[in-house]
Amino acid sequence: MNQVPASGVPDDGYLLDVREDDEWTAGHAPGAVHIPLGQLGGRADQVPKDQPVYVICRSGGRSARATQVLGANGWDVTNVSDGMQGWEASGRAMISESGAAPFVA
Repeated sequence: MNQVPASGVPDDGYLLDVREDDEWTAGHAPGAVHIPLGQLGGRADQVPKDQPVYVICRSGGRSARATQVLGANGWDVTNVSDGMQGWEASGRAMISESGAAPFVA
């Protein structure tokens, strides 16, 4: 499985966030696409196959599972091994849907 730390995700990369709704609302990467892991099976057709996809969760576990499934079905996927915790720790931009300061829930 391809893996990269959050600091290695290209600024223009397609970032798929598979965390739950409350985690997403608290804070996420600008431009990320949100499909919770539990919904990914029914919504995988929304994920492009014509470009590399970087999959992120809180710490890398759920995104690793999503990466395995998508990769086995033809997507070019990379797991963000340290997740949103690594994203936040590396100082990358975050936004929230709540209006409060973004954080990793």
